[in-house]
Amino acid sequence: MATHPLQSDERGFREPKLSVIPSGSFLMGSHCGQDNERPVHRVHLDSFCLAKTQVTNLDYSVFLAAVSAPPPPFWNDVRFSLPEQPVVGVSWFEALRYCQWLATVTRKIYRLPTEAEWEYAARGNVEGAAFPWGDSAPTAQPRYAHRWLTGPEIVGQSQPNPFGLFEMCENVHEWCGDWFDPDYYLNSPELNPQGPGSGERRASRGGSWRHHIKISRCAARSSIPPSFQYADYGFRVACSL
Repeated sequence: MATHPLQSDERGFREPKLSVIPSGSFLMGSHCGQDNERPVHRVHLDSFCLAKTQVTNLDYSVFLAAVSAPPPPFWNDVRFSLPEQPVVGVSWFEALRYCQWLATVTRKIYRLPTEAEWEYAARGNVEGAAFPWGDSAPTAQPRYAHRWLTGPEIVGQSQPNPFGLFEMCENVHEWCGDWFDPDYYLNSPELNPQGPGSGERRASRGGSWRHHIKISRCAARSSIPPSFQYADYGFRVACSL
């Protein structure tokens, strides 16, 4: 395994800091986004936990050592290798494997969030707002023009949303557990939707440091094949209660 200036064994393990997301309902989707964000529909979710931040390089290094796995691409790239930056270049399969390892270590039900859980959490129980903070443009956020110049920022730097979550809708795209179907909202169940039963692409949410507009709307959807490993893709973990 390639050398990296982070932890080399399990002594650096730390369990994710979680926010409890209360059960509730919300209107999922957007009338003014892409076609795949329509129709806007009511969704009810049971309570769950979501990590306050994206999984970091430091967190991921402990996993790599524990399972003797090779590092993802960009692991030694100085733009992406600070311990508290979000890990990038992780495929959906490896993100899932991390969750399974974490579940084994902690004996808790760690997993990737569903699209519905992610959007509900990003909204912070503020229904109808375009962004976690409201409807003002991303470019109006503090220091917008000076952020993300060469890569993602250290996690925990943004203003947390009402659920105590950092960097929702920004920094890196985040894998979700669902298969992606642009027409899924036409037939999505109201209670705890899990996404379609099969597909070719996995759903992802949130904005990316690479984009011209670097902070996404809460309802914005994206997807790529699950084997892809991009420098602006990371993830955060969910935990069932």
